[in-house]
Amino acid sequence: MANEKLRRQIVFEAARMMYHRQEKEYYRAKMKAARKICQGWVKPSELPSNAEIRFEIQRFTTIYEADGHQDKLQEMRIEALRFLRLLRGFKPRAIGSTLTGHIRKGSDVDIHVFAASTSSVTTCLDQEGMEFTVEQKHVRKNGEEQTFVHIHVEERYPVELTIYPSDKAQYVFKSSITGKAMERASLSEFEQFLQTQYPELKLDEAVEEAEDRLDRFQVYASLLFPLGQVKQSRKYHPEGDALYHSLQVYDLMCDEVPYDEEMLLAALLHDVGKGIDPLDHVQTGLEALSGFITERTHWLIEHHMEAHKMADGTIGMRARRRLKESEYYEDLILLGECDRGGREKGVEVPEVEEALDYIRSLL
Repeated sequence: MANEKLRRQIVFEAARMMYHRQEKEYYRAKMKAARKICQGWVKPSELPSNAEIRFEIQRFTTIYEADGHQDKLQEMRIEALRFLRLLRGFKPRAIGSTLTGHIRKGSDVDIHVFAASTSSVTTCLDQEGMEFTVEQKHVRKNGEEQTFVHIHVEERYPVELTIYPSDKAQYVFKSSITGKAMERASLSEFEQFLQTQYPELKLDEAVEEAEDRLDRFQVYASLLFPLGQVKQSRKYHPEGDALYHSLQVYDLMCDEVPYDEEMLLAALLHDVGKGIDPLDHVQTGLEALSGFITERTHWLIEHHMEAHKMADGTIGMRARRRLKESEYYEDLILLGECDRGGREKGVEVPEVEEALDYIRSLL
């Protein structure tokens, strides 16, 4: 590609798509970016390297996630240690961004596991009461098709286990970015690495705390599913049950602010109290969500009924003025619009798991 400016634009666009989890594969992200920027097909040999895209993704991370980046990285590394210990019988290896430190929004905790069968690993996870899905991924490379088995575990941070045959434990895997031997660490190597990186951290205590920490997405799911049994007034909610309504509101919010986790959660969770105490669903819901949502999401749910009063003109001037003084006022107006819009019959909505998986990917 002769034009270096176009090349830089492709790098930026591909990195943007991967940072926002619109694409997970480097090659697909580069091809899509090239077609968009160049308005046509581009030779694969003329595309930027994976390393260039990776560098740009890290620049995004530095700009947008500087404040909590190191805390998140440490938490993800403790999660990796927890799984390395749990799966020690399968010669696990920590790999990827959790090991190198190159995490970004939506990064997984990546671990290679070496086992005679997938079922032996899933049995271990079942015994721990973990929720997971098994995926078979077919990849064609250098004219050969290979099948990789991935186990996706839904914990506080998503964990991806890639299963390899037992005799591949000492095999040298190469990075798709650098072409060099992939960085990876065994359990003992990873523990030594963490002790070097965080000398004040007590690993055993940190792992125990991680095991005891309740996954907030499991809390969300446990509060959402009962809404399917909550029938609502046909006058105000002709669409049906409270879960169907909540998923409609969430879907409308996705159209407006697809990358705003706090707003998406406010839309999805605003009525969870109806599954506990329909007569006081706002305060009941907030009590159930206490400690699992941010101040902004809490405020939006707390005042979402007042948003309707503002829309129909039944709220007092003093109350309206008080709401307008909040920095979240415009967000509340949007939530109210989505709440009123989410009352249609027969509208297609995502499943609860699909909605929560998407929000989790924004972390």
